[in-house]
Amino acid sequence: MSNRHFAFWPSNQPRHLSVPQTSLFYNVEVSATRFPDKPYIIFYDTPITFAEFRDEAERIAGYLEQECGVKKGDRVLLYMQNSPQFILAYYGILRANAVVVPVNPMNLSTELRHYVHDTGATTAFVPQDLLPNMQPLLGDGLKQIVVAAYSDYLKRPTDLKVPEFVAAPRERVAGEGLVLWSDMLDRNLRPGPITTGPEDLCTMPYTSGTTGNPKGCMHTHRSVMYNAVAGVQWFGTTSDAVLLSVLPFFHVTGMQGSMNCPLYIGATIVLLPRWDREAAALCVERYKISGAQLISTMVVDFLSNPKVDQYDLSTMSRIRGGGAAMPEAIAQKLTDLLGIHYVEGYGMSETMAATHINPPDRPKKQCLGVPIYDVDARVVDPADFRELPPGETGEIIVSAPQVMNGYWNNREATEAAFIELDGKRFLRTGDLATTDEDGYFFMVDRLKRMINASGFKVWPAEVEALMYQHPAIKEACIIAARDAKRGETVKAVVVLKDEYRGKVGEQDIIDWSRQNMAAYKCPRIIEFMDSLPKSGSGKVQWRELQERDLAV
Repeated sequence: MSNRHFAFWPSNQPRHLSVPQTSLFYNVEVSATRFPDKPYIIFYDTPITFAEFRDEAERIAGYLEQECGVKKGDRVLLYMQNSPQFILAYYGILRANAVVVPVNPMNLSTELRHYVHDTGATTAFVPQDLLPNMQPLLGDGLKQIVVAAYSDYLKRPTDLKVPEFVAAPRERVAGEGLVLWSDMLDRNLRPGPITTGPEDLCTMPYTSGTTGNPKGCMHTHRSVMYNAVAGVQWFGTTSDAVLLSVLPFFHVTGMQGSMNCPLYIGATIVLLPRWDREAAALCVERYKISGAQLISTMVVDFLSNPKVDQYDLSTMSRIRGGGAAMPEAIAQKLTDLLGIHYVEGYGMSETMAATHINPPDRPKKQCLGVPIYDVDARVVDPADFRELPPGETGEIIVSAPQVMNGYWNNREATEAAFIELDGKRFLRTGDLATTDEDGYFFMVDRLKRMINASGFKVWPAEVEALMYQHPAIKEACIIAARDAKRGETVKAVVVLKDEYRGKVGEQDIIDWSRQNMAAYKCPRIIEFMDSLPKSGSGKVQWRELQERDLAV
């Protein structure tokens, strides 16, 4: 492992992180004891204090244990948008000594069946608008569904725009195995003692997977606790921070940075179920929000708001994120407007969020950052795992405290994901990167996402970053297109900014590209779309575009 990055290690940070030897729920008890009357969650102007949060999470745990028969180590599905109920259910499941299985709320019945059957879960938390997707699985593995109405937590008037699915009044439910969230709480049942510790399973996020069914990543209370503490410590977050929480909680980035980290330190979160640039700006102004986790597409949209300079955003001191590189032109606009740098990081479901983060006071643009506390990360030749020098492209491998135990019920996939090297167990990430002379890591692409045009290797992420510098481009995704002469050629799927639609044509983009990048990288084909398909965590679904193009 290279130690070059220690030259730029934050001066106020140790290199080792001591991870608390407790279950994750203990963080609820600590914050509720320290700050009982302070809001943990603000949901469309309705606050929920830490003491209220602990009380409701315990009632949920009592119901799970006494009415649903949930025992230590059982898996419970959590299938919701960001909401107070998502966080309460998450910690209620943990308080019942069980394991949280967060599920993308965009999944439909066929996909949900895999989660039910693979995990053996018999209980699920579901919002009323998505109940038709989960209800068919009652009797097909599931025995109990707790049905929530997001509007139960709209207890104060608000002038913020509330989405219809959030504002919808609570509906009665009838049928075997169905219970309303409100009825569950009204039972006021209390759980037995906490019996889970650091080595017990805590949560099992599923990877989307490039082939086959999604796989459950087995994370212990220790691996989840590691990143809950690391994120707070790296950024110097205090209990008086107010954070915008809008990244999806079912995904590890939002789960850790926007939910578990703030709860650990006793900070307040202002919660939005879905991205809304107007509501986000109003909340920053109203609650003096100091920080946010936003992916690059959210920042692009936020800065595209023609009214963005009319809000008081002066309290914002940090915006961080990851998942896709921030285009340099957008990062510069953010710095010009707010005087802050976008701090990028890197992680996976398999690592419970970040293994790499940029030093906050010395970030580099379009950069994954440096390995954080106790992380041994290397760029190696995928064939023989020899560590590569700066500037050479290879696969990132990681040995670290936050790495999963393995994939649930999938020994073959687990064995394929890990290698032994220098007496350590390393996770193969499948991500291609380089390092620079300072030890910072830079994404090149996924191991299999590469375009071979007449023998030239084109890395789509690099071309996308260049295209974002075009003043008319709001979003861009690079895919391979078949070409009789070159084998493959570069195709750009582009979303134009509103003011340029109808004014900029395909040839304009091609001509601009030829002026701004090497000829072999230039898109030869341009397709305009109104929007790009995105996953529930906001990442552009390049494979969907690629497969659609190849099928034509």
